[in-house]
Amino acid sequence: MPMIRLTAPAAALTAQGRQSIQRDLAAVLLRWEGAPDTAFFRAQAWSYLTELPEGGQTTAEDDAPRFLVEVTVPQGALSERRKAGLIEEATKTVLAAAGLGRDDALRVWVLVHEQPDGTWGAGGSVIRYADLVALAKGQRTDA
Repeated sequence: MPMIRLTAPAAALTAQGRQSIQRDLAAVLLRWEGAPDTAFFRAQAWSYLTELPEGGQTTAEDDAPRFLVEVTVPQGALSERRKAGLIEEATKTVLAAAGLGRDDALRVWVLVHEQPDGTWGAGGSVIRYADLVALAKGQRTDA
């Protein structure tokens, strides 16, 4: 199942952005993964926000906020086209949540981690990508 984590300096997001960023990023991930828009799949798209304390992030140049988006998906879930779309849309989503413009896009890094088949488990069992595909085929519309 997909997981997305945003690491950002505390107070780097707008109040509205902080309130919506986790669900917004989860929706972006599900859309680019091609998962059905069902309650089951939305509930499996875990989204984390890790806020760093003041001084917890810097560069060798300045203290302007930087944002790290880490995405974990089963290996094979994202084609190169889908990865590119996910990275582009996740970047735009973070910039909007921080009240920043396109000129600040290099402040957002997106890392896609592909979990090898057989190394993901849930509910005490190994979950394979083929199992997820079969499940998705049976849940193409929300009931």
